[in-house]
Formats: sequence, structure tokens, C-alpha cells
Amino acid sequence: MSEKRSVDPGAVSFSERLASSPLFAGLFRDGMALVDETATYLDGSGRLESKKLERGAALVYATESLRLTNRLMHLASWLLLHRAVKEGEITLAQANKEKTKVSLAACEPGDAKSLALLPAKLQELIARSAKLQTEVRRLDATMHAAAAAKIAADNPVSRQLGLLKAAFEVNARRSAT
Repeated sequence: MSEKRSVDPGAVSFSERLASSPLFAGLFRDGMALVDETATYLDGSGRLESKKLERGAALVYATESLRLTNRLMHLASWLLLHRAVKEGEITLAQANKEKTKVSLAACEPGDAKSLALLPAKLQELIARSAKLQTEVRRLDATMHAAAAAKIAADNPVSRQLGLLKAAFEVNARRSAT
């Protein structure tokens, strides 16, 4: 026997409510400020600091600044996409479809030994971006898991697949830190 679940049309979407929450607003504000601060640093004092580095450290600086820029670009894209949900410009379902173009796992920082060669300010920006990436991933999993669960409500296997996916994501985050 198959039991179909119906969604109450008057129900409030937890995921869409989360996109409008103070948590998201703070994350958006902090994320966009970090993007601006990083751009200012890399175009200004960071450029001067990089010229003073030895060859090996300069290579690490170039690599890590590219990783940092790429990571922040993906995070800013995710934040802007979900701000559009918050402001009613698109639905969460549309955001879920568009977010496949954004990689929240983009450009993990290098190893601690290499990062130690970098100027302190760049190390701080990298650490803050990694923390932001973790927070965005967590929020993304919360927001889109609820949407995916609603879509897959008729599929009895999807719940088990979702539990497996969540377990592997938690394990992957633990091993990354």
C-alpha cells in the first residue's frame, strides 16, 4: 500500500522562513563584508606584502589568494541567490536548481605548514572564509534538506538516501577540520 502525503497549502515553509531569518541576515552581512575586506587587502597591502616574500612563500601566497578568491566568489553567489529568495525575487525551488552551479566545497585552504608561510592578515582572511564556508554549508544543508524531503515525500527510499548523505557530509566536514 502506498500512502501519499499532502502538503498543507497554508503551511509555512521552514526553508523559506530560514532565508528570511536574522541568522541569514547576519551571515549575509558578514559574508559580503569579508568579500569586500579581502578584495581591499589583496589589491592593497596584500600586494605589497607578497612582493616581500621569498620565492616559495610567494608561490603559496599566489595559490592561496586564488583559492580564497574562488571560495569567496562561490560563497557570495550562494548568499546572493538566497537573498533573492528572501526578497521574493525567486522561489526556494528555483534557488535549489540554480545552486547546482555554486560549489560550496570550492577551493579548500592548503595545509597548515604552507599557510604558516603567509602574512598574518592573509592567514586570518583564509581562516574566516573557511569558517564562513562551514556556516553556509550547514545552513544550505538545513534549508535544502527540507525542500528535498518535501519533493521526495512519495519515495520511501529517499529518506534513507537523505540520512546516508547527511552522515557522509558530517563525516566529510569533520575530516576537513
